[in-house]
Formats: sequence, C-alpha cells, structure tokens
Amino acid sequence: MSAPLALLMRELRLATRAGGGAGLGLAFFLIVILLAPLGIGPDQQLLGQVAPGLVWVAALLACLLSLDRLFHADWEDGTLDILALSPLPLEAVVALKALAHWITTGLPLVVAGPVLALTLNLPDVAQPMLIAGLVLGTPALSAIGAIGAALTVGLRRGGLLLSLLVLPLYVPTLIFGAQIAARAGDGLEPGAALPFLAGITLLSVAAAPFVAAAALRVNLR
Repeated sequence: MSAPLALLMRELRLATRAGGGAGLGLAFFLIVILLAPLGIGPDQQLLGQVAPGLVWVAALLACLLSLDRLFHADWEDGTLDILALSPLPLEAVVALKALAHWITTGLPLVVAGPVLALTLNLPDVAQPMLIAGLVLGTPALSAIGAIGAALTVGLRRGGLLLSLLVLPLYVPTLIFGAQIAARAGDGLEPGAALPFLAGITLLSVAAAPFVAAAALRVNLR
C-alpha cells in the first residue's frame, strides 16, 4: 500500500471509530434540520423559502464541529512531528487529512441534505441544484477548515479561536451555495452563483495544503 493511501485509510479509521467525530457532524445536521420546522412554524411556504439557507448553515456548522480533530490529536501524541519528517510532503499530509474530513463529514451531508430538505418543503425543482451546490461547496469547507485547524493547533482552547477564524471565510461559500438552490426554487437559472462557488472551492482546495503546511511548520518549531 502506498504512503498516501495508507495515511488516508488511517485518517478514515480514526474518524469513524468511537469518539472520532465522524457521526457528530451528521447528528448535529439532522437535529438542526428536524427541529427547524418546530421553531419556524407550520407555514409551508416560509419553510420552502428558508430551506436552502438553513440547510447550508446547518452543513457549515456541522463541518465546523470536527475541525479541531484534524491535527490536534496528532500534535498531542507526537504523530504530527513524525508526519512532518516523513518522505511524504507536509502539503500532501494536509490534503489527505482534509480529504478524509470531507469523506467522513461533508459527503454524508451531501447525501442527507436533499432528503432532509423535503421536511422543509424545498421545491422538487431545487433538489438537483441543492445537491450540486453541496457537492461543489462542502470540499471548500474542509479545505478552509484545515487552514484554521493548522493555525490553532497546540493552542489552549483553540476550538473557539478556530471558529472565529474560519466562520468569516465560510461566508462566501454559504451565500453562493444557498443562492443556487434558492434561485432554482424560484424557477431561475443559478446564474453566476454556480461558477463562483466552483471557483471558491478550486481556490480553497489548491491553496489550503500550502497555507496549512506553512502554519504547521511554524507551530512545530
């Protein structure tokens, strides 16, 4: 087994074991979506209008819950130092950890999001665009989150600082992702929202390994 594949499988096993946090984000996502109609009320038209934004806010917060586990556990037990000295570039380590985070956190949200959106009376015509938006946008959440996790690794109460750093960077993804499904629900084309969301994700995925690796090298000195 190659080193990148071995590292990816390790990250997936750690995330899916008891206490690994893989199910925490999905559970939070389910709770938010299922409780929203109780708080908003029985107005089906209003639920349909807020559904895209609510799904995206819930997905954003669900991804945020497990970000502090990306590097912190490895930093505590010294594994991060070993990975930094291994033949595998640190940028590749960051990319694989972000990929594992998306597989265990973002991908389940992509699958569950459209199904749960039915409880919010999301129009059927908006379902494909909601799926497309989540597929395009959730990798950016993991990539941007990796930068925040790398900047705060080793800090006491770094989870709070991580949230403050990452949430503002999530705003463009949130806006364009929700707009894609909202416009589809109104019978409109996604317009510029779809390419903008794709551009944000491509930029995030391309830049995050290098930025996060540089932050890790500073913290490991």
